[in-house]
Amino acid sequence: MESNAVQWTAAVLFGLALVHTFASRQIDRLSHRFPRHAGLFHLLGEVEVVFGLWAIVLIAALAAVAGGGEAVRYAESRHYGEPLFVFVVMVVAASRPVLQAVMHGLVALTRLMPVRPAVAQVWLGLALGPLLGSLITEPAAMTISALVTAPLAFRPAMPERLKYAALGVLFVNVSIGGTLTAYAAPPVLMVAETWGWDSWHMLRHFGWKAALAVLVNATVVTWAMRRHLPSHAAAGHLGAPVPAAVVGVHLAFLAAVVAFSHHPVIFLGLFALFLGFTMAYERYQSPLIIREALLVGFFLAGLVVLGGLQAWWLQPAVAGLSPLGLFFGATALTAITDNAALTYLGSLIEGLSDASRHMLVAGAVAGGGLTVIANAPNPAGVALLKRGFQDEAVGAGGLLLGALPPTVVAMAALLLP
Repeated sequence: MESNAVQWTAAVLFGLALVHTFASRQIDRLSHRFPRHAGLFHLLGEVEVVFGLWAIVLIAALAAVAGGGEAVRYAESRHYGEPLFVFVVMVVAASRPVLQAVMHGLVALTRLMPVRPAVAQVWLGLALGPLLGSLITEPAAMTISALVTAPLAFRPAMPERLKYAALGVLFVNVSIGGTLTAYAAPPVLMVAETWGWDSWHMLRHFGWKAALAVLVNATVVTWAMRRHLPSHAAAGHLGAPVPAAVVGVHLAFLAAVVAFSHHPVIFLGLFALFLGFTMAYERYQSPLIIREALLVGFFLAGLVVLGGLQAWWLQPAVAGLSPLGLFFGATALTAITDNAALTYLGSLIEGLSDASRHMLVAGAVAGGGLTVIANAPNPAGVALLKRGFQDEAVGAGGLLLGALPPTVVAMAALLLP
């Protein structure tokens, strides 16, 4: 599977997938020009479909180049634990009892803040939510933060440019907000065991800097949106109150799924029990976001398949840079490949200095908001928030422009001594 033909085939298809990602909004608009094929163009315009679709093309191409058996063996050799975990944790974290508990907590906090409740809620969703990712993992933090801010920051009355600014801040803050511990952020998780990094190491070298950048980013964008926010917080859209016992069971399921995030057999079993519990107490539930979570899982699984054959050009690019060059290079490379894949490839490089290791991870998390594919939870945010944007689609260019300012803040903070 390492022949030149296979490597170049994988690289070309990866490039086509990137082009498709950036053109997804324009493809979706073709549904209006060609109504007879609107369903097909809507499908091809779904960002979450892109990498899964091209992964299927890759497997078919590998079958043609190397044989069907080799193609199947390659597909089965990939590790799909992260896509499966993101799917499960999205569904559980977005369940009505969990969201209602989070919302009640946020509403209680808004009463203590010297600003309008809606302003306080948006700020908490963009600041506290991402920082919670260090405890409950980044996918769960993205889900909760997106749903908390959606009714206020991502609504028709909000100017489109401010929506993209808020989306950029959310993506960047989630990417860096999981670095206070060694187990919550995928790019950190990929190297923590190999390099001997524990949560104390992460807090000392990354966490406090990331927290500073998160607070600055959330404050700036919330201030920019303040005139377009209503006067009241949005807490009434989650239906009638849920009994404390049901909330407690849902929170226990979420905690258990997070605790066993590296053991798919266990968290999938827990998820099956969770689905049974939601059916038993259906009156306290809202529709589960199964479709959105499946699309995100499909996206990430496709990225795993496509990304697995990019090491031949990515690893030399990473290995040949100085520490500071590695920081900027990793930030840029993260925009076109998942940051966890980038740090994993870095962990395979022999003799990488401590300074280079820190710069690689810092650059990877700093650039995690630039594109949809830069960080594993980003597709979840797009799936949950895209209905608030024009044409119900998130443009790659708009996201890039919205994410650049908070990315610069994150880079500056992570370069602090």
